[in-house]
Amino acid sequence: MDEVAAGASSAGRPAEVLRVPAFALFWSATTIRAFGSAAAGVAFQVLIVTVINATPIQISVLSALGVVPYLFLGLIVGALMDRWRRQRTLVLTSIGRALALAAIPVMLLTNTLSFWTLAIVVLILGVLTLFADSAAQPLLPLLVPRRSLVVANARLGQSATVAATAGPAAGGALLNLIGAPLLFALESVILAVSALLQSRIKVSEAGAPARVPGRHIGHDITEGFHYTYRHRTLRPLALSVHTWFLAHSIVTTLFGVFVLRELDVPEWAFGLILAFGGVGGFVGAMLAPRTGARRGAGRAILLGRGLTVAPWLALALLPVTPTTSLVVLVVVLSAVQFIYALSQGIEDANEMGYRQAAAPDAMQGRMNSTIRTANRVVFFIGALVSGAIATALGYRFAIGLAAVIFAGAALIIAFSPVRRARHEDDHSIAGLSEEGFPPAQTAPTASPEV
Repeated sequence: MDEVAAGASSAGRPAEVLRVPAFALFWSATTIRAFGSAAAGVAFQVLIVTVINATPIQISVLSALGVVPYLFLGLIVGALMDRWRRQRTLVLTSIGRALALAAIPVMLLTNTLSFWTLAIVVLILGVLTLFADSAAQPLLPLLVPRRSLVVANARLGQSATVAATAGPAAGGALLNLIGAPLLFALESVILAVSALLQSRIKVSEAGAPARVPGRHIGHDITEGFHYTYRHRTLRPLALSVHTWFLAHSIVTTLFGVFVLRELDVPEWAFGLILAFGGVGGFVGAMLAPRTGARRGAGRAILLGRGLTVAPWLALALLPVTPTTSLVVLVVVLSAVQFIYALSQGIEDANEMGYRQAAAPDAMQGRMNSTIRTANRVVFFIGALVSGAIATALGYRFAIGLAAVIFAGAALIIAFSPVRRARHEDDHSIAGLSEEGFPPAQTAPTASPEV
């Protein structure tokens, strides 16, 4: 931890994390990258539809390529992040993504952009993003004191929500103003600036000691898996978020189709409805630190999980149809998106802050990658089966089923030690495994610290 962050930790209450130079640079790099990515996402969609004239199958392939690296490399990369320099990884991945995006305007100008060349770029970006995400989460606890992790995650959540809400609109305007080649060139420059900011972060990362003979990365992955799912509070927290992701995959897959096709809501109104989700997420992230401080990490997470049930259960039961007044439809659907995003904003910062505080530095990369990879697998499966459920039993049944699954995720928290967890807990005691030994002692050759 750098000196400024360490100094902040000695204060009586959490300092504003944006005053910590290391985090301010980290937040700035993350924020401008999020805005650039959201803007470039519009240009990607235009390229896919109008330039390469992708078929529905090709569109599905391009979409899957963004998830595939997490499914096949997630655990490996997580283990590497407990051995590699995380800051250096962030810098290198930002440079790599800048170069990959810079190739798109070159291919556009030389008429060499095709489905296959774009697929290669998307796959490269997916792999680099996986490395960047896997480095960012375990790096954050080294930038701010433990008591400030919730606030830090909330600040990141706020900027990500604003980027996701305003970025596409800015991207559409820039696309019309300067065209796709210059928009991708601009995103490449933004990533280069992000790399520069990341390179200026001052953080102390311990070097990895020599690996024990006969020990390979598979041992590291297994140790991370055992640590996560034997931990007294991280295990139920992980099981809850996996359950949440199953329901999340159903509603995110079906919501747009249900609103646009079944309820016949016009596209302009659909955009307005989604914008309320951005507002809800921002408000939730604003409330997250205070909620976690007053109610405790576990109850803040439980509050978010519980709130998630209400909007989707209401949507499944309310008698809204295409003949319902458009004003009523917009109000109801906007409320669904607002409350859903509000619940995520409250729980995300508290959940991530608690996870980062609970695990030791030597286990951060593997713990986060274990949970994140399982989430991606669950989401992938849920997205595939949600269409079949909606086709066989209807959209309302599928959405109602998702509400029940969301309730299951909340119940896991309610009936586990997580409910009583607080951010200030002594995790050296709270993290005891079922066998009663500290997690660091589960293997005589514990993974080295980064």
